[in-house]
Amino acid sequence: MDSVTPEIAFGVTASASGRRWIWRRGEERLSLGIAQQLGVPEIVGRLLTARGVGIDDAAHFLSPTLRALMPDPSVMQDMDEAAERLARAVIAGEKVAVFGDYDVDGGCAGALMASLLRGLGLDPITYVPDRIAEGYGPNPIAMRALADRGASLVICVDCGTSAHEALSVIHNRADIIVLDHHKADGPTPQILATVNPNRLEDTSGLRALCATGVAFLTAVATVRALRRAGFFANRAEPNLLHMLDLVALATVCDVMPLSGLNRALVAQGLKVIGSRARPGIAALLDVAQARETPTAFTCGFALGPRINAGGRISEPDLGMRLLLTEDEDEARALAATLDAVNRQRQQVEAGILDSAMLMAQGQSDEGNPVLLLAGPDWHPGVVGIVAGRVKEKFNRPTCVGALQDGLVKGSARSVPGLDLGTAIIAARQAGILLTGGGHAMAAGFSLRADRLAEFHSFMNERLAGASSLPSAADLAVEATVTVPGATTELAGEIGRLAPFGAGNEEPVIVLPRVRVIRADRIGKDGNSLRAFIEGEGGGARLKALCFRLGDGPLAQLLLARERIPLHLAGYLRAETWNGQTTASFFISDAAQV
Repeated sequence: MDSVTPEIAFGVTASASGRRWIWRRGEERLSLGIAQQLGVPEIVGRLLTARGVGIDDAAHFLSPTLRALMPDPSVMQDMDEAAERLARAVIAGEKVAVFGDYDVDGGCAGALMASLLRGLGLDPITYVPDRIAEGYGPNPIAMRALADRGASLVICVDCGTSAHEALSVIHNRADIIVLDHHKADGPTPQILATVNPNRLEDTSGLRALCATGVAFLTAVATVRALRRAGFFANRAEPNLLHMLDLVALATVCDVMPLSGLNRALVAQGLKVIGSRARPGIAALLDVAQARETPTAFTCGFALGPRINAGGRISEPDLGMRLLLTEDEDEARALAATLDAVNRQRQQVEAGILDSAMLMAQGQSDEGNPVLLLAGPDWHPGVVGIVAGRVKEKFNRPTCVGALQDGLVKGSARSVPGLDLGTAIIAARQAGILLTGGGHAMAAGFSLRADRLAEFHSFMNERLAGASSLPSAADLAVEATVTVPGATTELAGEIGRLAPFGAGNEEPVIVLPRVRVIRADRIGKDGNSLRAFIEGEGGGARLKALCFRLGDGPLAQLLLARERIPLHLAGYLRAETWNGQTTASFFISDAAQV
């Protein structure tokens, strides 16, 4: 945990949402240097330095390209062995199986590898385990079934790093390649290749890749191996850049940091999503009514939840099938099914969330650093989402499980700076958990119900640093802009820092000492707000929006008739509607002056 005392912004120690506002500053001299060198406003230079971007990297950050940031795939442990084996399978026309996972990253990684193999002339088997019946990752029954179907090579994506026992059952019948990114708690399985930047022996420095990113680099290495073997002498090479839509979608939805290579992968992948070349993604954009130019937000909030929904409460392979299909009619049917399943998922989640919040409040009041919640009627497919919601509200690492037949199966979510995956693995190594693993911000686990209290105590001790966190996450403020200065041009310049997400959050701007001139609730449920604001001296006005407003203190401040002066925190964005681009301010918090 960072022991440096944060600098409070505008004296706000408890905003309308109960948060401290703290400054996130860059080095002023470096900011000016970047602004002058790139010809951008000084505020953009400050935002870049606040993200740790130096003067030599600033141009690549604003215009990320794979040409500049793409590594040689061979830097990853076991990559050459995996690529050469895949190339041999393609040349020999072998039967290859792709074993995926039921979340977005697993579905995208599986679809990427399967579509690559199809494009190279194979007809791969695809398999996604059932979340409830089979659980996460390879299992002996599924592995034997794939070998029985004739698979001489099995590729496990987004899973397999710790599946020693399950993979060993076919070690004399098929070669196995694991393409994963989850933390390894010991030696990797004794298989042909484990390509995982988070395995103990890997020194590639690519730990921020999701499994689909690993699969993409594997595709690059495989095509290179085939090229060297003369495979493309009489046939065209596959255009791997067309697969970047899958990489972008998975990187965002698996909450990987959007810096370095990931930034280039997502930036280019969003362009591919915008081309609507993949029938499944085009159909999903339509059912989600996502008509604007795709952004990371589109991936995280329009596409991702629908792809995830199948694995959570329906058929586990719906997402992968959607991403793989080349038939537009089938794509529309699958997208409609996933949209309906997602609505069902939302209803199931809502039924659990209220109970979980009440339980969490009690544990928070008791001073627990970690929140551990479990219920007998909770659906295991949505506990990860509930954990994320509870974590956001209480700013504490949160574990949520579904209790059934004396067992608890759950998911956990963490806050920045606390490595949840390592703690979960330690609990498994200590014999408390039956299964457990993940990465710093998210993990899965299972245990006997009679060991819940022991697990809670272990996690409280392991992540005791959470006790010093405020009850609501701090809001990092990066810049101040006046209402007249909040122009469309400035909004466009700030937008050049996109794609926004983990590791590159959208800059929070403060409009100081403004008044809300008019505010109206909008939307079907009246839970959004549209307002017009002006500075102390009047004059220029700026349109502002606020979503998921509710009826709490923030709503009371924004809707107050007295027009009291406020500091508003939020995001300045350039929006295009009917061919006209204007600046709008999206309010995330407010504080009374």
